[in-house]
Amino acid sequence: MPRPGSAQRWAAVAGRWGCRLLALLLLVPGPGGASEITFELPDNAKQCFYEDIAQGTKCTLEFQVITGGHYDVDCRLEDPDGKVLYKEMKKQYDSFTFTASKNGTYKFCFSNEFSTFTHKTVYFDFQVGEDPPLFPSENRVSALTQMESACVSIHEALKSVIDYQTHFRLREAQGRSRAEDLNTRVAYCTGISTHLFAVTSS
Repeated sequence: MPRPGSAQRWAAVAGRWGCRLLALLLLVPGPGGASEITFELPDNAKQCFYEDIAQGTKCTLEFQVITGGHYDVDCRLEDPDGKVLYKEMKKQYDSFTFTASKNGTYKFCFSNEFSTFTHKTVYFDFQVGEDPPLFPSENRVSALTQMESACVSIHEALKSVIDYQTHFRLREAQGRSRAEDLNTRVAYCTGISTHLFAVTSS
């Protein structure tokens, strides 16, 4: 999936939180691609995603459970031949980097099959390859001009800002979910205590 430009990515960060997918998605491949998705994973369910990757391409899969239960999920990554490259059980968050050993469609799945009552909200970021040069002249032998170097530095700094904002928003969403869950439990226990007090006092 092609990486959008800086302005588009700012808009994507603001709008991505409403993205909740309940069906399988096919991620469109592209050089220097990145796919960032937040989706709901129902209880006792499994969700798989696919990406066509060229041999020798460096990729990174990062995920985090935002809400639901113990904030954990099973994750599995397979190459085109079905060989397991990564497999973790009941992880709250993790990051895995690999280099594609062959051309083909790679599959990664998130499973909540161990849970029979709680659904999860999961975020993942799948980076494929490197970003294309900001300027066509970046690959030339001669050095960049001062203006070009400044633009490249600003571009890299803005990407870092976006990544930091994404992680901070994930933490905020997870913290809010925990607080709301705790508040619900406290209210429930308070109601029971009040009822028992009223019964024993009568």
